[in-house]
Amino acid sequence: MMLDNLLRVLADGAFHSGSELGRTLGISRSAVWKHMQRLQELGVEVYSVKGRGYRIPGGLDLLDEADLQQQLPQPVRDRLGQLVLTVETDSTNTRALDAMQAGLTTGLFASEYQHSGRGRRGRQWVSPLGSSLCFSLAWRFNSGAAALEGLSLAVGLALQQALAQEGLVNIGLKWPNDLLVNDAKLGGILIELSGDAAGECQVAIGIGLNVQLPEAMVEQLDQPCVDLTQLGYSGSKTQLLATVVSELIHMLERFETSGFAPLRSAWEEANAFRGREVALTSGPRRYEGVCLGVTDQGGLRLQTSAGQEVFHGGEMSVRLQ
Repeated sequence: MMLDNLLRVLADGAFHSGSELGRTLGISRSAVWKHMQRLQELGVEVYSVKGRGYRIPGGLDLLDEADLQQQLPQPVRDRLGQLVLTVETDSTNTRALDAMQAGLTTGLFASEYQHSGRGRRGRQWVSPLGSSLCFSLAWRFNSGAAALEGLSLAVGLALQQALAQEGLVNIGLKWPNDLLVNDAKLGGILIELSGDAAGECQVAIGIGLNVQLPEAMVEQLDQPCVDLTQLGYSGSKTQLLATVVSELIHMLERFETSGFAPLRSAWEEANAFRGREVALTSGPRRYEGVCLGVTDQGGLRLQTSAGQEVFHGGEMSVRLQ
């Protein structure tokens, strides 16, 4: 909580002296210094100038719960049994799954920093504090796990449509769960579920969108990345979260009723790899061919040397040749 309060003060990007911060937060100057060290561990750039104090260059855009409650349409607020915004957590997906185990039906869990954020195939989702929009939506489905095929594609489509509402167009979808702009990654989806293969499933829908990544971090990544700031987005993260969550809940309600099939043509329009040569890895096996699109169930259609083949979820990744 102390770190939260400190960030709220420093978020304006102005200089604040150690003694001023100590008075505001009711802690000693040495405690202020320790918290500054902690912020740097979390990837926040903090300037310290003798005689002037501390500042975060450019400030920080932090999620604001009161503002979010105001921006969410009433029907969306009514669907969310719980709304939890934190400065740091282990993983928002873990929080969502734990809350559903404890009886929660639907909820939103967002954090500025995740210690154990997860990507697909066991990869870690790394993002300095405040630089991304990271959240999970907790949702219950009553139709069994098999009926959730194509869910990650529906979620991707909801994100693409929400970003279009914010004026961000030309965002492509990569099967099964990434958002791309000119083949650079803008965001990813990780869906984790527990429950019954034929009955109720508790699903954590994890989303990570790059908002403003530090240049030094982009240079270290093993794939091309892009962020919303580079694309011209100038709204707040809170506004973005409200738009995305509203669109996502609307999409999930459609998906529960009709599945992926009615969404297929809209997904195909945004398919970033359609008609292109791709390589697909599934466990130890590798397949190459032309990406034709997807099926009504969300399976990937590839034209390979063996003819047209369909691949379903699991440990797969699509890479440009």
